[in-house]
Amino acid sequence: MNKQDALQHFRAAGALLEGHFILTSGLRSPLYLQCAKVLMHPDRAAALCGALAKRVNDDLGADAIDLVVSPAMGGVVVGYEMGRQLGCPAIFTERVEGSFELRRGFEIAPGARILMAEDIVTTGLSSRECIACIRDLGGDVVAASCLIDRSDGKADVGVPLFALVGMEVPAYEADNLPPELAAIPAIKPGSRGLQ
Repeated sequence: MNKQDALQHFRAAGALLEGHFILTSGLRSPLYLQCAKVLMHPDRAAALCGALAKRVNDDLGADAIDLVVSPAMGGVVVGYEMGRQLGCPAIFTERVEGSFELRRGFEIAPGARILMAEDIVTTGLSSRECIACIRDLGGDVVAASCLIDRSDGKADVGVPLFALVGMEVPAYEADNLPPELAAIPAIKPGSRGLQ
């Protein structure tokens, strides 16, 4: 699956939005990819994650991953589908008082080879926080993955990052917006903060 094929799934699902958006990082952007809207379609989730899992397998080998761990909320569906495609279990971390933790009886075996799976990477902060949680619990984070890397390879998550689509999408500080973006009311379509 190439970049245009993947983005066509987002367009067809109404998940590629243009306007003035407040990202989870607090940065502002004229483009927003709403992964939840594309992932609500199991066939699209399977196609997108299948292509991403193939990239991971092709590079790391078919038996390189023991467990997929994702950050809730955005990474849960991606993590589950990546686990299904890779043939291994998938669990997720949750934010508790601002930090990622495992709950629900989930455990990481010491030394387990882990793929951290995200929906979208912008700055890499959530990915780095999830990876730190995994390592604190004894997991060996082999790599990270995401459907969309908005930094187009610039975000450093501390391990190799496999992205289905890399694209450089402009992001601005709220006090440093270009005039055309400043003229549009900002909305926060994501899962945290304003809705």
